[in-house]
Amino acid sequence: MCGICGVWNYRTHQPVDQDVLRRMTEVIQHRGPDDSGLYVDDENGLGLGFRRLSIIDLSPAGHQPMCNEDSSVWIAFNGEIYNYQDLRPDLEARGHVFRSRTDTEVIIHSYETYGSACVEQMNGMFGLAIWDAREHHLVLARDRMGKKPIYYYDDGSRLLFASELKAILADPSVPRELDWIAVGEYFTLGYVAGARSIIKGVRKLLPGHTLTVQRDGTTLRRYWDWLPAFHNVDAHRSQQEWVATLRELLTDAVRRRMISDVPLGAFLSGGVDSSAVVAAMAGLSSQPVKTFSIGFTEPRYNELDYARQVAQRFQTEHHEMIVEPESIQDLLPLLARQYDEPFADSSALPTYYVSKMAREYVTVCLSGDGGDEACAGYERYVQMLRESLIDRVPQTLRLTALAPAAMLPSGTPGRRMARRLMFDQDRRYGTAMRMNAPDDLERLLTPETYRRVGNDGVSAVLANTQRAKGLDLLSRMQYADGVVYLPDDILVKVDRASMLNSLEVRSPLLDYRFLELMAAVPPAMRIVHGEGKHLFKQALRGIIPDSVLDRPKMGFGVPLEIWFRDDLAGFARQILLDPRTLQRGIFSREGVEWLVRSQSAGSSQFSQQIWNALMFEHWCRIYLDAA
Repeated sequence: MCGICGVWNYRTHQPVDQDVLRRMTEVIQHRGPDDSGLYVDDENGLGLGFRRLSIIDLSPAGHQPMCNEDSSVWIAFNGEIYNYQDLRPDLEARGHVFRSRTDTEVIIHSYETYGSACVEQMNGMFGLAIWDAREHHLVLARDRMGKKPIYYYDDGSRLLFASELKAILADPSVPRELDWIAVGEYFTLGYVAGARSIIKGVRKLLPGHTLTVQRDGTTLRRYWDWLPAFHNVDAHRSQQEWVATLRELLTDAVRRRMISDVPLGAFLSGGVDSSAVVAAMAGLSSQPVKTFSIGFTEPRYNELDYARQVAQRFQTEHHEMIVEPESIQDLLPLLARQYDEPFADSSALPTYYVSKMAREYVTVCLSGDGGDEACAGYERYVQMLRESLIDRVPQTLRLTALAPAAMLPSGTPGRRMARRLMFDQDRRYGTAMRMNAPDDLERLLTPETYRRVGNDGVSAVLANTQRAKGLDLLSRMQYADGVVYLPDDILVKVDRASMLNSLEVRSPLLDYRFLELMAAVPPAMRIVHGEGKHLFKQALRGIIPDSVLDRPKMGFGVPLEIWFRDDLAGFARQILLDPRTLQRGIFSREGVEWLVRSQSAGSSQFSQQIWNALMFEHWCRIYLDAA
């Protein structure tokens, strides 16, 4: 795993400011502490920066930026290509000469043969930049599901890009102006979705896309989309046939992700997905698998007993850690800086700690990320399918019956569900994804801020459920999660937390072949009698303990409602009611006081909103106040 950045003055061809390029590279040192490199082409006004975390071919031959034989093509590459050994023989047969064992060099020669379409042959995770001096263009590319990030800033004369937003902001000429639509998405969803970033003018390259930059313009191309797989449902296979195919593909996906010249292990939450990955690793390894788990003192959030059962079943070398609330006050500023944009998924905390613990023993970890999206595991899927029964009631009658409950005061039991049931299926799902309802935001934010952000921060979710129009409800929800929630929340969480600790994380359940296979499973086999992941669990039956397969789903939650009522109550009040915070003009004093007071009085439903506000204020102090 690595970090990349670069600058191209594509209009003026003015030589790159190497001090700026060097600062950009140094800011992402945590992504690659083993080596660094710069390539500068003064004639074309281009510069590439690179930080290396050595995983495959630890020799100096893996140094980047890397070029082809005649130095006409240069690459800065972050990620891993799991099928590079399959691609190499064909390239060698075409006359390409290799100087290393790296997957990076495979990409270079593949690009020489196929152009930017070379990414369509790659099975992996990547964010990469290729400078083609012959064609005078720069190609940026991101993997299919968005495991590796790319931010870019184009002012009409030059392009800056980087693995992390903070590297772009290392150039002092980039204005730090808030994108208010992105602010609205953050306060609604807890993260900034899609191509926007929190900084106006800075964009994110979307998953499965390439961006080709030339002197006369840019071309954005989508080279892969999960959607077609949902239209290719295979209703003819028996469950037994599905199970056999699923097991075979899972094993192959894990095998490919175990290729490494450095020690590797696995995150083990005690859930179905991470347990499945550990089981496959144990079957492929001649040595005990190193596993790492995080727990809490609060029993309702502690999964360590389940993780121990799996560790014992597969005789892993197991390591555990308990997260305490006292450490959070010091960790919050660190996370706010590392995540680049305001990020309110509180499971970033245990993800950071499990990454830090794992890095003491290994350089690479496998995880179960993607299993809920691929195999229909979220409880909200089951809930939405149940709620869809109300669609049999004519909408006018439904609106009349639900209106009284929908008008109840905020926080009243049943009010939020009543409002959701008044909508159509797509809007209902978007509403279910909200962290803050519009009237909660109206209370929390100042009138001016609320006017600026608007009240429809779920537009990215809606756009993708509607893009999947014609599919069944479950498939529409899975697809929307796969292109919004997964890349912009789950994968951001894991990438930033792990890379802060210089740890590479690989996700076998996000192998695009596995995703396409699971999308082709009939919906009636994905969720059966209210049980999510039905087919996946059937494939694992007899392999991992039944107690893990049949346990209630917990997720990777954090006991915020307990912490903010006890240990962290004073901390939240101190930060959010600080004059420095209120003078910013984002939060309403009355709204903050109501929120903190309600939480202290025992109302657990507002803990996530407090966390949301705390993360935003810490981000402002680091990225706006220090500018």
